[in-house]
Amino acid sequence: MMKRVVFAAMATALLAAPVLVTPAAAQMGKRGGGADHATLPGAPKVDEKAYKAALGRIPDPKEKYDPWGGVTPAAAPAAKKK
Repeated sequence: MMKRVVFAAMATALLAAPVLVTPAAAQMGKRGGGADHATLPGAPKVDEKAYKAALGRIPDPKEKYDPWGGVTPAAAPAAKKK
């Protein structure tokens, strides 16, 4: 009876081991020494001057963006006291 319990516990531990390792491995840094895409020989060069010029052509918003504007109710105007 004890052998069956130990065998079942070991089998469960072996089956659960890949599940326990996979999420942690996904959060780790690079493995295998893969090359960074920005340093590849065929990668396009970043043109800082053109980037800053493109940012300058973006118009400024006329009013501030409110992401919760459609969710929260508008504030009621304050009632004047006499």
